Formats: sequence, structure tokens, C-alpha cells
Amino acid sequence: MKTIKLNSVCLILFVALIFMLPYSAEAQRMNHNSANTRTNQNISRPNTQQNKSINGGYQKSTNRNTTTKAPTNKTSTMDSKNKTNVSTNNKDVRVSDDMNNVDTNRNNVSDNMNDVNRDRNNINIDNSRDVNINRDINVDRDVYVRRPVAVYPRPPYAFGGYHYYAFHPYHYHPYHAFYWGPAYHPWGFFVAALAVTAIIISIDNQQYHYDEGVYYQKSGSGYTVVQAPNGATIDTLPPNTQTVIINETTNNYYYGGTYYEKTDSGYTVVPPTAGAVVENLPEGGEEVKIGDVTYVKLGEVYYQPIEKDGKNMYEVVNVEKVEG
Repeated sequence: MKTIKLNSVCLILFVALIFMLPYSAEAQRMNHNSANTRTNQNISRPNTQQNKSINGGYQKSTNRNTTTKAPTNKTSTMDSKNKTNVSTNNKDVRVSDDMNNVDTNRNNVSDNMNDVNRDRNNINIDNSRDVNINRDINVDRDVYVRRPVAVYPRPPYAFGGYHYYAFHPYHYHPYHAFYWGPAYHPWGFFVAALAVTAIIISIDNQQYHYDEGVYYQKSGSGYTVVQAPNGATIDTLPPNTQTVIINETTNNYYYGGTYYEKTDSGYTVVPPTAGAVVENLPEGGEEVKIGDVTYVKLGEVYYQPIEKDGKNMYEVVNVEKVEG
């Protein structure tokens, strides 16, 4: 009996073992796969976490080779920039030097121009003095004013290195231009055409046109009124001519600022004589303040306002430069 029971138990255990073997193999296979899966998950996790930032955004991997190439690129970039800066600095230096040279040359030119201007200014000053002495007065050459025929009874008015001689005392009255008629035109007046009565007068190879007391010269498309040239001779005096007594034997004939003297060939234009007195001055004069005296300048002749026989008149002034 005991032997039968033992055999029965062994049989049951053998059968049970046969049924349990497949389940054990499957369990081991499942455990092996599960272990592999966990291993793979653990391995892939760090990579996943490395590709994410704290905020959940994407972040570049630090394992890329670009991090090793960056220093090389930066170095080359810096070298290029340095070369560019050096080249630029060299250019700046060259440009700066050139600009300095240009500025220096300009300064030299400016200095030269200043020297020229100073020289010109000196010339202008000297010329203006020469003009004021020789052209405005020109007593020495007797071109604009002839010397007086008598000795002055009174001392001259002195101012600015000049003496202003007059026979009559100074008596100021405002300058008012006198109207000489429709045929008269002041110096500088321009006309497009001349009257048929105009004649041609030649003086010192200069051609003038004369009509009714007015002298013209060709100017562009017309004619310009000019001062009567000394030496011009006409046959008949213009209307409204006034007689000016120079001395006991000489008379002048005055019209519109021009003085005539009787000659064998007619009436010849002459410079005014110092001391001559006229009642009227034509258009074109200007008042000139010299010290405390106001003269009227007509062309190149100075007139002093005076009073004679209760009338306002003008006397031709003799102006002389003080010697020494």
C-alpha cells in the first residue's frame, strides 16, 4: 500500500511539472522582454530630456560638432575684422594725411589770397587818393577847374589836408535842380534815337553827337548823355544860356553845367573858372559834407552855396591839396 501511494504522488507531481514548464518559459520570456524594454526606456530618456528646455521649448544638443567649429569661425571672423580695421585705419590715416595736405594747401592759398587782397587793398587806397586829388580836383592840370583870375581876399576853409577857396562867405541853402527845358537831359540819361537836328563833333578822336546844348555818345542800341568835352565848338548857344562874368574882359556862357567861351570859330567848351558864380545847377548834382561845410558836387566840380545880391547862388570852388 505504501508503495502504491508513493507512486501515485510521484505521478501527480510529474504531470504537474509537465503542465508548469510552458508557463515558466513564457514567464521568463516576458520578464526578459520587460527588462529589455525598461533598459531601452532608461537609455532613451536622457536624450529626450536633453532635447527639452525647462520651459518645454526646443534646445539644441550640446553634442553637435558645431560647437567645436565655432571658435575657428570666430577666429577667422576676428582676423578678417582686424584686417579690415587695419586697412580702414590705414586708409583713414592716408585720407587724413591727404586732407591735412589739402587743408594746408588751402591755408596757403588763403594766405596768398589774403596777401593779394592786402596788396589790392593797398592799391585801392592809393588809387582812391590819387583819384580824389587828381580827378576830383585836378587843379594842377587845369582840366576840371581853371585857376581864379584874382587873389582870394579871405583864407580858405581847411579840412582833411585840403584848402577850399572861395571869394564869397559860405551860406548854406538846399540844393534844388533847375529845369532847363524839354530838350535838356542830365548826364547818364539814355535815349534810343536822336533828333534829326543833332550834329557830329569829333574831339581827340572821340565822336560826340550834339543837339540843343546836350552831348551824346553812342552806347549799345542808343545814345547816352555825357559831359560836354572841353574843346568842342558850336555855332549857336542853346536857349536859356546865362552869361557869367569872369573878369572885365572875359565872359563865359553857362548852360546846364557847361561853360562856353567866345572864340573865332564860335563858342568853345571850357572848364569852369574858380570864383565863377551861377544861379542854378542842373539835375545830377549831389550835396557833399566836408567838415562843417556842405558843397554841391556836379561832375568833378565843387560848388559852394553863397548869397549874392539877396539871391541864393553857387560859386565854383578852388580846391588845393596842402603841401607837406
